[in-house]
Amino acid sequence: MAYSFINDSGIGKTAGNAGYPEGLNAQPENLVMQGISFVLTFVGVIFLVLMIYGGFLWMTARGNEGEVEKAKKIITQSIIGLIIVFGAYAISYFIISYFSGQSLK
Repeated sequence: MAYSFINDSGIGKTAGNAGYPEGLNAQPENLVMQGISFVLTFVGVIFLVLMIYGGFLWMTARGNEGEVEKAKKIITQSIIGLIIVFGAYAISYFIISYFSGQSLK
């Protein structure tokens, strides 16, 4: 009479109602979607680290124009990189949605 979280909690039914399949769904488009989600998470962390680093450089520049320009360059390039990544995400989202009839989650 041990408690089984999966069977007794109703989480499987809730996931089904939300549109998530129960168990591993290893269709190619789902694997691509999971890979894209992983990469976007990683890119978001890199963006955050670069923004903090650029802000730190700017704050500690103490009026040194060379350091301020370096910090501005890091911040600008990280924002441009984030825009490029979101553009790539949008393109892959539409391609995967078109060919598989599914949307990224």
